[in-house]
Amino acid sequence: MNDNQPLCDELVSRLEEKIPAMAKGTINAAYINTLAAGLSVMEVMNGVLVDTTADGQHKVIRVAKPKHKIASGRIIKVRRF
Repeated sequence: MNDNQPLCDELVSRLEEKIPAMAKGTINAAYINTLAAGLSVMEVMNGVLVDTTADGQHKVIRVAKPKHKIASGRIIKVRRF
C-alpha cells in the first residue's frame, strides 16, 4: 500500500476491529513480562484485590470496591476534561 494513498472507510473499519485483540495481547504480554522480571502484579480476582507473584502465590489485599455502580444496559454519559 502506498503511504500517500488515503485509507478507505472499509479498510479503516477492518483495522479498528483488530484493536481489542491487539490490546488484550499487549496486556497479557505485559503481565507475563512483569512476573518474569520477578515483580508482583496487582489484579482483581472475584471482586478481591490480589497481589500475584511470579511463583503463583496470591496475597489478598482487600475487597475491591466498584467506583461506580451501573445497572446492566443503562447508558451513561462520559464527561471529558
